[in-house]
Amino acid sequence: MDEPIISTSDLTKIYGQGATEVRALDGVDFAVQEGEFVAIMGPSGSGKSTLLHIVGALEPATAGSVALAGARYDGLDDNELTRLRRERMGFVFQFFNLLPSLSAIENVLLPALIARRRGADALRGRAEELLARVGLSGRAEHRPSELSGGEQQRVSIARALLLKPAVVLADEPTGNLDSRAGAEILQLLREINHDERVTVVMVTHDPGAAAIADRVVFLRDGRVCEEIDGGSAQQVIEAFGRIQAPEPAFAGA
Repeated sequence: MDEPIISTSDLTKIYGQGATEVRALDGVDFAVQEGEFVAIMGPSGSGKSTLLHIVGALEPATAGSVALAGARYDGLDDNELTRLRRERMGFVFQFFNLLPSLSAIENVLLPALIARRRGADALRGRAEELLARVGLSGRAEHRPSELSGGEQQRVSIARALLLKPAVVLADEPTGNLDSRAGAEILQLLREINHDERVTVVMVTHDPGAAAIADRVVFLRDGRVCEEIDGGSAQQVIEAFGRIQAPEPAFAGA
């Protein structure tokens, strides 16, 4: 099998110390193949968002390793991590993170403008193509306040794709949308993943959202506890029920 696009080994994240210590991740081994769509689920406090943040180089691990296409990036300095996020990763967040004073196309171009990337003007054509790809070709000059929630999320997806990232990381991308807009965003992510072979890793609490993925990884108490293939919301619901069930008491206790 080819080298995973994302991999972690014995990944551990601890917040606080002593009596206030919280072990958010406890030795997580996790891998995603290039072109795969993986959903991460788990109860509140299971470590799913922490895992996504560490994979996205948004916060450091306490121990263990994380790698992109086999190249470890735990331990890189802030400038190197910023470059990695900017050039190799795209992000889609629950609350869109658009700048209200900028138009849709300016928000899509923001990663190139922040990086002062040469040829940023030339990227306007790509930004226009991406807005058309997400169904917003006629809304390029509209500001976020003039767009619906679903349209704002479409802008954020176009922005995530601007610099052709190796992986798109989505943190509850439908969590702030109604069911119809959420379903449209999930379908768009699935189409982009399938048509353009963009790797997607998505944290979600919604079994229906997780079911569109190729694979669903479940966390409990900071550990991977189960994995299933995607495709069936009912199977996701059943698996989620299993991981939340109390562990059986030791027979000899």
